[in-house]
Amino acid sequence: MTNLIIPQLGDFDEVEVIEIHIKEGDYIEKNDPLITLETEKAAMDVPAEFSGIITSLNIQLGDKISEGDLIGEIANEKQESETKQVNEQKDNEYDLIVIGAGPGGYTAAFRAADLGLKVALVDKNSDLGGVCLNVGCIPSKAFLHAAKVIDDSKEANIAGVKFNHPEIDIDAMKSWKNNLIDGLTNGLDFLAKKRDVSVFHGEAFFQSTESIRVQLTSDEITLHFKNCIIAVGSEPLALPFLPMDPRIIDSTGALEPDHIPASLLIIGGGIIGLEMATIYSSLGSNVTIVELTNTLMPGTDHDLVRPLEKYLTEKCKNIKKSTQVISGEATTEGIKIQFKQSDNISEETFESVLVAIGRKSNGPLINLDKAGVQIDENGFIEVDNQMRTNINNIFAIGDVVGNPMLAHKASYEGKIAAEVISGKKSFMDARCIPSVAYTDPEVAWVGLTEDQCKLENIAYEKGVFPWSASGRSLTIGRKEGLTKLLFDPQSKKIIGGGIVGTNAGDLIAEISLAIEMNCDVEDIALTIHPHPTLAESIALAAEAFEGTITELYIKP
Repeated sequence: MTNLIIPQLGDFDEVEVIEIHIKEGDYIEKNDPLITLETEKAAMDVPAEFSGIITSLNIQLGDKISEGDLIGEIANEKQESETKQVNEQKDNEYDLIVIGAGPGGYTAAFRAADLGLKVALVDKNSDLGGVCLNVGCIPSKAFLHAAKVIDDSKEANIAGVKFNHPEIDIDAMKSWKNNLIDGLTNGLDFLAKKRDVSVFHGEAFFQSTESIRVQLTSDEITLHFKNCIIAVGSEPLALPFLPMDPRIIDSTGALEPDHIPASLLIIGGGIIGLEMATIYSSLGSNVTIVELTNTLMPGTDHDLVRPLEKYLTEKCKNIKKSTQVISGEATTEGIKIQFKQSDNISEETFESVLVAIGRKSNGPLINLDKAGVQIDENGFIEVDNQMRTNINNIFAIGDVVGNPMLAHKASYEGKIAAEVISGKKSFMDARCIPSVAYTDPEVAWVGLTEDQCKLENIAYEKGVFPWSASGRSLTIGRKEGLTKLLFDPQSKKIIGGGIVGTNAGDLIAEISLAIEMNCDVEDIALTIHPHPTLAESIALAAEAFEGTITELYIKP
């Protein structure tokens, strides 16, 4: 509020108020008359110095007033606006703003809030959780579970149990999947509220090294930060020569189908493509996989991929390796695809085509140049071991900093960044990051691979235990798996490992811990594992390496 004061009256004192032009609640403009005074020479108006609303009056008709006396109070429009702006800016000033609410982003936000920081979490989607929770990891695992139930019902014949052919209600499957997602996203909303994390749903764009603009549904807002964590993730790559057609989908579309296509081409034999092949072949599609390289799941040891490839060969219509997709055409019958293998050109039409050739960074989408954050030619942000970019108060985590693009890597990095910003001496010192393909059978590996050791001339020796000798594996009707451990020949320390088989993604955690703890072969072999379990295959692989195994006969 601003006081309205009687101005200088020259030689006059004790001047009478003969007219009052305002009352409480009136809106007045600058220079509007407030009151009229009568002097010995003439009547004189006292004008308003500000625009605003009269909130109180301290004078009455007939009062004798002098210079400096109080007329009343006004809500100064300019002052109120400035105060509002200051308050809004204070409300929108944060110790930390996290852009992106996937596993890395919400982990960073929650950890920072737990450490006492004022935190805002910004995401372009209406639900927290990012790609992983909403259209990636979680929904795909739900569909993979449904696929496994179908396959298990067929394979139960071996145990003398017969089921009728399953009836698939795709709408019910999607409803079940979406209910799972809703439960998890609602849980994140609850956790954000309990931690007093401010959540903004809108697209974020950098304005400077201290502020971002958030484009909301029908408005925009500027948020100010002392520190920022970029966790905007990635999106699927597309093939530019394929037509725009609803029958051509990416992994997001594949997890929200309106029907099960009779024929499906999956372009890309990596983890995502093979998980989708597992799902759709079980649901009844005739699946064809096409992979540009000469192996499925490039970068993974072939002995781990081989059992999966054998299984998929039986389930899928065709697997084309060393084959390039060179064109696509939308027709009334479907999507006509042209393949090139060596010098041979062939064509085939599919009801639907799923493109799963990888993902690209979302880094270029948020005006990083306005903050001076540097990105490479692939859109990735370079960071140090504390997840700090080239700008001291801006950090980056997850897919946007490069491979491996994994949710558990992003979460780990999110905690590091949050702790560094909070003043803790944290840094990225993980010795290994496990990878998992949730196919059937599952494939998982961690640390060094055999292919990597050979490529980089790293000396190694290995111990392998085939699951065909595992009582537990045989009782669940699966004998195709194996567990492999790699050791340093001199120190006998474990340097890597891989598993293919049922629940490999759960089992790999023990090997990860062994590498992190710098275990040698005896640490693993002499740890008593429960029997019969799939987990004991890890100890048995260690025994196979040191030559103490009794479950196999290894010729001296």
